Amino acid sequence: MQLHQKFVEVAKKNSKKIAVYDQATGKDLSYERMLIAAFIFAGRFKKYKSKYLGIMVPTSAGCLLSTLGTLMAGKIPVMINYSTGAAENSIYAQEKCSFKTIITSKALLDKIKVDPVPGMVFLEDIMSSLTTAEKLKAALTSKLPSKILQSKVKYGDDESTSVILFTSGSEKEPKAVQLSHKNIFHNISTIPKIIDVTGDDIFAGTLPLFHVFGLTTNFWLPLSLGSSIITHANPLDYSAIVKSIVDYKITILIGTPTFFHGYQRKAEPGDLSSIRYAIAGADKLTEKLRLSFQKEHGIEILEGYGATETSPVISVNVPGTNKPGSIGKPLPGVQVKILDRESDEICATNKEGKILVKGDLVMKGYLGDVEETSMHMHGGWYDTGDMGIIDEDGFLWHRGRLKRFVKVGGEMVSLVKVEEVLSHLLPEGVTCCVVDVPNPKKGADVVAAVATGEFDRKKILKKMAKELPAIAVPKEFYVIEDIPMMGSGKVAFREVERICRERQENGKKKN
Repeated sequence: MQLHQKFVEVAKKNSKKIAVYDQATGKDLSYERMLIAAFIFAGRFKKYKSKYLGIMVPTSAGCLLSTLGTLMAGKIPVMINYSTGAAENSIYAQEKCSFKTIITSKALLDKIKVDPVPGMVFLEDIMSSLTTAEKLKAALTSKLPSKILQSKVKYGDDESTSVILFTSGSEKEPKAVQLSHKNIFHNISTIPKIIDVTGDDIFAGTLPLFHVFGLTTNFWLPLSLGSSIITHANPLDYSAIVKSIVDYKITILIGTPTFFHGYQRKAEPGDLSSIRYAIAGADKLTEKLRLSFQKEHGIEILEGYGATETSPVISVNVPGTNKPGSIGKPLPGVQVKILDRESDEICATNKEGKILVKGDLVMKGYLGDVEETSMHMHGGWYDTGDMGIIDEDGFLWHRGRLKRFVKVGGEMVSLVKVEEVLSHLLPEGVTCCVVDVPNPKKGADVVAAVATGEFDRKKILKKMAKELPAIAVPKEFYVIEDIPMMGSGKVAFREVERICRERQENGKKKN
C-alpha cells in the first residue's frame, strides 16, 4: 500500500474526526475535509508537467495537503528547507531534480524576507482561484468507497519513491535522498508495535516536514493512526506550543533536544501533564536535560536515533525498556552491525566501530548520485557514517559522527564526548558546540563555541582536564551570540567551524 492510499482508508473511517488543528490559520480540518481538499489539490497539481513538485511550506494544514495532493496527482514531493537560504535551496532542488514548480506561500516569503524564485506557485493564489466545479467534483469523488478511491490514486507500487528529502548539509553539500512508500511504512507500522500510540493520541505537529523526523513522526504516523495533529508553523515559538499542550491536552511530543530545552524554559509545573510520551532524536540528549525535565515535569524523555536515509528511526528507547544515555534497541525488522573503522571486521560487544543498518527502512539511494550511493550502501547495508557500540543487552550507544572525530597529535578525539563534558559543566541555558580548527604541528586543535552566558572559563577548563585527556581539552573558547542552527534544531557545524576558523585567523593577525 502507498502512503496516500493509507490516508484515504483512514480518512474514510474517521470522516468527522478533526485531523488537523491548524494554528497558522486557526482552522480545524476534519478527515473528511482533508480528503476533499487533497483531491482539489491533486486536480490542480496534475496540470504540472514534471513528475517532481517542490513543496516549501511551514508545518500546517497547507503543507500536509500539498504533500498529499502531490502524491494523489501521481507526482513526487520534493521537500525544501526554508529556514536557511530558502532561495538558494529552491534553486538547488530545481536543478538537482530537474523540475520547475514549487508550491509555497506568500506569507512565508514575506516572513523570511525572500523574493520569489521563478516557478513558485502560491497557496494563496490556488485557494482564491478555486472554482465551484472543482470543489463539487472533489466532494463527490470523496464520497466513493475507500477501495475505489485507493485505486484512483495508485501510481506504481510500494517501492515507488514517496518523497525527496535533502540531507542537512551540516557537514557537506546536501544529497537528495529517495525514500519509498515501503521505507516510511516500515517506521509508521513498526513504532505502534513498541510504543502504544493510537488514534486516541493527540500529536504536537511542530517539526518541519522538510526534515524526515518531522515528515514521518509528525505527519505520516499520526495520519496513519487516525490521530489529531496540532500544527505549529514555527517550532521555536515555545510559548505557543506549551499553550497548545495545555489547551489541546497533547499526548505525544516529539522533537530535538534543542526544542525540549525551549519547552522546559516556557512550561510551568503541570503544563505538560497530558504528555504520555516525549521522544527526542536528531541530536544527542544530554543527561542534564533528561534529569531536569524529569525533575521539573515528571516526564522521562525517551531517546531515539535515526537518519534521513533510514526514514528515519533506527532505534529508540521504549517505556519499561529504557537505558538512559543509549539510543535504544533497533526497531523490529532492523539489522544493525558495528564494523571496525580500519578493518571493516564485525566488532565484539561493547567495542566501538561504524554503525551499519539494513532493513525495509533503508532508502532507495541518492537521486542522480551513483558515487555517493555506492559509497554508503553495500549489499543492502547502509553505512550511517556514525560511530557506536552495541552493549550486552542489545542497546545501541551513539559515539558521534565519524567526521566528528578528529586526530590531534596522532590520537583520535571525539568532539561529541568533549561537548557532553562541557555541556554538563556549563550553567543551565548556556549552549555549546565543539569543533576543530587546523594546527600545522598537531593536525588540529579542539575549540569550543559557547553561546552568550556567564561562566568561569578557567574553572571549567580545570574540571574538563579531570575528565578528558589533555589533547581533548579545548584550546580556545569563542563566544558566539547565536550558535547557527539548522531548521531541524541541529547545530550547523560547517557554519560554526567557519566562524571559529575566522576568529582564529583574526587572532593570529593581531599577534
